[in-house]
Amino acid sequence: MRLQVKSKNVEISPALKTYAQSKLGKLEKHLNDNARVELELAVEKNPSISASQVAEATIWTKGPVLRARETSTDMKASIDLLVDKLERQAQRLRDKRRHGRGRGRGLAEDGGAAAPDVDERVIVKTKQFAVKPMGPEEAALQLELIGHDFFVFQNADTNDVNVLYRRRDGNYGLIEPQVS
Repeated sequence: MRLQVKSKNVEISPALKTYAQSKLGKLEKHLNDNARVELELAVEKNPSISASQVAEATIWTKGPVLRARETSTDMKASIDLLVDKLERQAQRLRDKRRHGRGRGRGLAEDGGAAAPDVDERVIVKTKQFAVKPMGPEEAALQLELIGHDFFVFQNADTNDVNVLYRRRDGNYGLIEPQVS
């Protein structure tokens, strides 16, 4: 596993770098040797954010890319929380590779229905609503009015369904699906 440590708005001490390397070393048992890990440690400069110590990591594996972001009031605590989250993701990935997707799921040994895995996500609610044609600017206003993190709308210019979402930096992102 190759590790690269970056910083933003913070000076990384050798002790902190060693701490991060030892904590991220736990992930080696779940990942292959070719995995590349990029850790970014940052401090948010916004005084209204109390959990300003940010640890964010991206892990490139042979398969999917694993990402996690954690914040707290202490950088070491952020790293600990980050490693816990990444360890769960890597364990889930390793289990899926080992057992295959869906093979044998749904039936218990006695033939009855099995309880769902704790980590297995299921759709618990479905919503339907009419999408009105509007521009992205009007969609941004609607997003602010409803107070959600995203807003689905029909783009009046393209007639495609788009998703407007609020980014962590306070700006907006626009998802324009393309059928391939």
